Amino acid sequence: MTLRPEQRIGAVFPQTELGADPVVLRDYAQAAEALGYTHIAPFDHVLGGDPAVHTDFRMLYTFEEMFHEPFCLFGYLAACTKTLEFATGIMILPQRDTYLTAKQAAQVDVLSNGRMRLGVAVGWNPVEYEGLGRDWKTRGRMIEEQIVLMRRLWTEELVDFTGEFHEIHDAGINPLPVQRPIPVWLGGMAEPVIKRVGALADGWFPRFPSLNQRGHAEVMPRRYDEPKEIVARMHGYAREAGRDPSDIAIEGRVFVPNRTPEKWKEEWNAWKSIGATHMQVYCSEEGLDADGHIAALRDFAEEAGAGEGGSEAGKTIRHHRACPGDLLPKGTPLAQDARDEARA
Repeated sequence: MTLRPEQRIGAVFPQTELGADPVVLRDYAQAAEALGYTHIAPFDHVLGGDPAVHTDFRMLYTFEEMFHEPFCLFGYLAACTKTLEFATGIMILPQRDTYLTAKQAAQVDVLSNGRMRLGVAVGWNPVEYEGLGRDWKTRGRMIEEQIVLMRRLWTEELVDFTGEFHEIHDAGINPLPVQRPIPVWLGGMAEPVIKRVGALADGWFPRFPSLNQRGHAEVMPRRYDEPKEIVARMHGYAREAGRDPSDIAIEGRVFVPNRTPEKWKEEWNAWKSIGATHMQVYCSEEGLDADGHIAALRDFAEEAGAGEGGSEAGKTIRHHRACPGDLLPKGTPLAQDARDEARA
């Protein structure tokens, strides 16, 4: 089978489980790259609230969970890797300053030589909006204007723009990114989001209950329509906006820990059947440490390719692998000699 270039398998960066040791963060990224994963996608939260105080909505993450700031994390990891793409998965864009976000994303793209992908959404946590001085009620209109403005900031030296929330005259960011513009992906499952994906996004991070979505993904509206029907609606919105639906990529998610390879492959095939161009491997919520997360990534890379001819997932990972699959033997912590071999 000939691989299409758009078949890419990444890993959800385990924000809440790796800790704050920069060596561990580097080891994880280098291991993912060495094993053939094409990208990492961290979740993003700026503020965590106290659930004992904020009782009026479901708080999936609290002040006790650690979240590394994605742009700072990516700038660091860009110097530690060669091919790994950095995708926010996702960043709550309306609670951030548009100009600063455009500047930071462009800077990461420059430092990584074009390896930045900006996944954004409107979010679910009003505590963060309040703390960051942003309007929770206008977040949908805000994100649409932000995407339009950022694309101009990434492609034009000087920008003139007047909108509902922004006004800028003959000004721009410097340096401009390598990718002009940086790809913007959207996350979310509410119908206005699905329409927004069709009209504006380069790609989509959907979550479908029928595809075994669980855990923290449950914060999204639970759409029980068949995934193919939802994707078809998104494609219809794209056509209404004068776009080619095939230009909109889709990234699925496979859950790994404590599940059989047969289940992984079943989920992989289900996502491919609805047109997923990218996949992410999710290993959180099982209390793994850094070596456990790396072992889970290795197990998926090895088991997905087992059997006669291997699965499409395994072939994709082997296609991108930077070093032998036995670089990180089971039960062996990462060490300097392993990192050196990965770079060779």
